[in-house]
Amino acid sequence: MFPRPIERAAAPYRIAYQTLLPVALLMWLAPLLAVAFFSIKPEGDFGQGNYWGWPSAFNFAENYGRVFFQSDMPRYLLNSVLITVPTVIGAVALSCMTGFALGVYKFRANLWVFFMFVAGNFVPFQILMVPVRDLTVDMGLYNTKTGLVLFHVAFQTGFCTLFMRNFIRALPKELIEAARVEGVAEWRIFWFIVLPLMRPAIAALSVLIFTFIWNDYFWAIVLTQGIESQPVTAGITSFNAQYVAAYHLMSAGSIVAALPPVLMFFLMQRHFIAGLTLGAVK
Repeated sequence: MFPRPIERAAAPYRIAYQTLLPVALLMWLAPLLAVAFFSIKPEGDFGQGNYWGWPSAFNFAENYGRVFFQSDMPRYLLNSVLITVPTVIGAVALSCMTGFALGVYKFRANLWVFFMFVAGNFVPFQILMVPVRDLTVDMGLYNTKTGLVLFHVAFQTGFCTLFMRNFIRALPKELIEAARVEGVAEWRIFWFIVLPLMRPAIAALSVLIFTFIWNDYFWAIVLTQGIESQPVTAGITSFNAQYVAAYHLMSAGSIVAALPPVLMFFLMQRHFIAGLTLGAVK
């Protein structure tokens, strides 16, 4: 039923596994290493076609200095923070309440309401591009950070509700029943009993949603334009001129843009792993 551990496999399988694993890891890391390599190359190397050769000079300080001090990258990073943080707070807060309602209360349409939240995750987001853009224009929210936040909160709440509802259903029901017997109000049960137990799930979900929203590019270019509201994923393209692409600056900007999600994961790693594995041995 379960795969046999590699330690118990025959010697040829173990050798093949130990050989192919580093190769697969290198193939996975190759694009990231290429971007990091490009980010320290001088601009002249790209004009001369030296894409994969050894850099003629290591311009680490110059390239990253131009990204931070001679471009609008700090403003784009601030826009990403102002878009991502409210989205995470809004989506997680709403999903905690909807997950509690769907996971604790039993009513006739419970399963259908839950299916509605889940079904939204299966709609291809590309087909929603035109109606969503027209809706934001009609509401006066096009090219605003508020419009992008509201859109992300609406679309991420379905996945978050699925996550939270399943987590809450795994909690001991005896705790809630005992609190009700003592006459505790429902909102106090949610706030003082259920919510503290949800902290590992909240941490794991926050890391996931933070990564999803921070790395979003499609909706960033559909619903925003210009330095006033575009996040960093869309702002990186500002390094492209009409006839010339500044690959070295785009690569440096990409490395800078990737640091916050990585830092977020390492800061929340313990809670993230606990939230994903809690209940796995039940």
